[in-house]
Amino acid sequence: MNKKKIAVFGGGGFIGSTICDRLLKEGYQIKVFERPRIEPYRTFSMDESVEWVTGDFSSEHDIEAFIDDVDVVMHLISSTLPRGSNEDVVFDVQSNVISTLHLLNSMVVKGIKKIIFISSGGTVYGKPIYTPLDEEHPTNPTVSYGITKLAIEKYLLLFQGLHGIKATILRVANPYGERQRVETAQGAVGVFLSKALRQEPIEIWGDGGVIRDYVYVGDVADAFAKAVEYDGTESVFNIGSGSGKTLIELINTIKEVVGLDFGVRYLSSRSFDVPISVLNSSLALKELGWAPKIDFHEGIKKTATWMSANYSK
Repeated sequence: MNKKKIAVFGGGGFIGSTICDRLLKEGYQIKVFERPRIEPYRTFSMDESVEWVTGDFSSEHDIEAFIDDVDVVMHLISSTLPRGSNEDVVFDVQSNVISTLHLLNSMVVKGIKKIIFISSGGTVYGKPIYTPLDEEHPTNPTVSYGITKLAIEKYLLLFQGLHGIKATILRVANPYGERQRVETAQGAVGVFLSKALRQEPIEIWGDGGVIRDYVYVGDVADAFAKAVEYDGTESVFNIGSGSGKTLIELINTIKEVVGLDFGVRYLSSRSFDVPISVLNSSLALKELGWAPKIDFHEGIKKTATWMSANYSK
């Protein structure tokens, strides 16, 4: 058993659960912090060191108590999604930025010196000047979600300078895979696949030419596992596939995988959707030794298989 204990805020969600499974496979001890009434996503075996704690991320008391005996903090919590974040920007800031500052202050009190944060490679850059986007590209988010992610990044780096808390920030592209939640419209792949499996029309905004970088959740989990032991000088890393796919290409791949008939309904384009977002993840390869392993077609197939088994049609 690896002696290092990792506190995972948001460890029961789509991305968090996959990361937790990967950390447990590596032999780490983990503590999962989730909202009240959120049950563990699976049954853990006797030889897996897991503590499941529920609490309020906006509570300084809950946060400080939770991280009392850990070595590393993973911050995967976001109370908003990109498409709805502009509707209540005050809530976005209060529930994400302010709560993260409580967490950082608690880390100072407890003497915890490492935090790994999930940022958004799909929103922090805004409209691209060039592609693929590297970490040096200007950051001009067009949604509040991206602004709060960027603000949290800056505070992490501030605390790194002031208090020696090593910050590793992973700007993840568009993750997809098993356990992706459909009911919260967590991503195009999950929403489109659920529609396709029920043979319902898929709705897309615009002409289907919007290009996104889709990265398989298992590959994302690999990146976080590698970040735990990283002690280099870099702080910000893109985590993406490096290959862009249009919505039409996504739909065609889904058709190939599921082998079912479904229609496509085109809606008016959305003003906040940037036309293209593809990440350059070469720095992660150089510093973390990370590169994606699962290609797009294989990842869609894995996701479709899981959804078919777990969601009723």
